[in-house]
Amino acid sequence: MYCHLLTSRISVGGKDSCYNMMQCIAAGHEIVALANLQPEKKDELDSYMYQTVGHEAIDLYAEAMDLPMYRRTIQGTSLVIGKDYNQQDGDEVEDLYQLLKLVKEKEIVEGVSVGAILSDYQRVRVEHVCQRLGLQPLAYLWRRCQEDLLREMISSNIHALIIKVAAFGLDPEKHLGKTLAEMESYLQQLSKKYGVHVCGEGGEYETLTLDCPLFKKKIVIDSSKVVVHSADAFAPVGYLQLLKMHLEDKPNVSYLMILTGIGIHPSIHFPTR
Repeated sequence: MYCHLLTSRISVGGKDSCYNMMQCIAAGHEIVALANLQPEKKDELDSYMYQTVGHEAIDLYAEAMDLPMYRRTIQGTSLVIGKDYNQQDGDEVEDLYQLLKLVKEKEIVEGVSVGAILSDYQRVRVEHVCQRLGLQPLAYLWRRCQEDLLREMISSNIHALIIKVAAFGLDPEKHLGKTLAEMESYLQQLSKKYGVHVCGEGGEYETLTLDCPLFKKKIVIDSSKVVVHSADAFAPVGYLQLLKMHLEDKPNVSYLMILTGIGIHPSIHFPTR
């Protein structure tokens, strides 16, 4: 039985987290709980490890998936920022440890679903936490071709919106709120011209999943506003602040039927090299 970590920088309900969870279930694992780290006050936390923009929607995920949700407020900061990680009081990684420790105390859990694709910084820290807790990180997306992944996510009926942009060629006023399907060809163009990671692994953009085959209800955004964090002329940074949302019922279709045709790639368990 596996806990899904809804928190892959480690993202909050993003496309990578949801698609990795779909891969886990298609491979025969069971998701028993959701876990999330949230900022104390502001919408976007300056963190090496966690994406926090869009955290307002996380409580809806528990109801949408009919699963228990465990949350912890991020109290630490990025203290140990080198290649390796050693346990350090006050580091934000220790918030992850405490969160997963709580989940393990409350649920029968053997591992953690993590949607990381490319970041060794994340990999080292997730491995460190999981090793201390005797948990297995499952990373089905790790080091896979990002062009293939983006195409698969869209074809697998993951309905995700761009909720943060921070890269040359991405405009908060123009691109926030667009779906992955609407942005796919443009992201491919940016990748060819400027080396942008099409899945946003360089921090170019962040997403929020509103619906996927695992959801029993879908999330609907009623109102939102664009917040420009940095009006840089070349790479403006902005995010979508979610003001009001609700859940809507979906047709009663078993997600196991929907996942029948999904291609399963082996979880490579965060290889060190």
